Amino acid sequence: MSCVQDWPEPIIRVQSLSDSGLDRIPDCYVKPVTERPVVEPVVTDRLDIPLIDLSGLFSGDPYKVQVTREKVGEACRVWGFFQAVNHGVPPDLMDQARQTWREFFYQPMKEKQKYANDPKTYEGYGSRLGVEKGAVLDWSDYYFLHYLPSNLKDHCKWPAQPPHHREVVEKYLSEVVKLGQRLMKVFSTNLGLEENYLQNAFGGEENGACLRVNYYPKCPQPDLTLGLSSHSDPGGLTILLPDHDVPGLQVRRNDKWITVKPAQHAFIINVGDQIQVLSNAIYKSVEHRVIVNPNIERISLAFFYNPRGELLIEPAKELVSSENPALYPSMTFNEYRLYIRLKGPRGKSQVESLKSPR
Repeated sequence: MSCVQDWPEPIIRVQSLSDSGLDRIPDCYVKPVTERPVVEPVVTDRLDIPLIDLSGLFSGDPYKVQVTREKVGEACRVWGFFQAVNHGVPPDLMDQARQTWREFFYQPMKEKQKYANDPKTYEGYGSRLGVEKGAVLDWSDYYFLHYLPSNLKDHCKWPAQPPHHREVVEKYLSEVVKLGQRLMKVFSTNLGLEENYLQNAFGGEENGACLRVNYYPKCPQPDLTLGLSSHSDPGGLTILLPDHDVPGLQVRRNDKWITVKPAQHAFIINVGDQIQVLSNAIYKSVEHRVIVNPNIERISLAFFYNPRGELLIEPAKELVSSENPALYPSMTFNEYRLYIRLKGPRGKSQVESLKSPR
């Protein structure tokens, strides 16, 4: 993948800014007025994304399996997002994974800087997305690592500390991969495709997968900035382990931003641009963003279940007809995500720019 070798400006760690006790954020983090979050009053019965119990998929009861699949299909068509409980990943492992990453970010800066990343692969400890000089930045730090295909996984690029960090992360990711495989079968079946269609389109068992751990420090002016700007995920599907104590994810629906209230030991799952393309827009990726908090930090683990970078992705031929022509040209995932790596989050501008007029 062609990309620049270094960041256009010196990297400043947002956690260090927050810890310094400043009372105003630097201008480079101040969003344009139209992109700033609106602080809403707390409403107990507010709208939220669907919450789906996935235990029916493992029940062995054909009726329960079908009902669960239908709920997932409706969520993907209508929302592009849902929360999943009873998904098969052990709750204690979810807690351990979140905690070990929190401890990584609590380490001295000297230790974290050993893993500083660059724009070429993004792997490692980072603080900005996109390489445009003078861009308005997000109020967050992150850690990005590759997991699949296996030839890209390098444990030496994973933090060695805190103790047992690599073992916990490896075990956690292996379980989340299994969940991704189950969901891909459900998505394929719901679209009327062969059960393994989407998984095969992604590269079979050696599909792409990566993890981005997001750290959102306390912010003295949360009404002026965002932890992560509005975007749709460029990959296939995302399995997010949120910080259930601190809401922050907002999903765009009908020109309004809905703040998701995380359920205990739930994953937040959303459709990415590649599945929108493969489904010929039957399933749609949805814009989302992250707000920050003035009083408390927030951490989340976003697992991206993706196609292999070199594979061409295009609408499934079974979903294309003279009445429903293909909406998107074929493109490799490497070509597609280069846009994000150069420009950073830009709503849904990339996938929409590819769409053919009907």
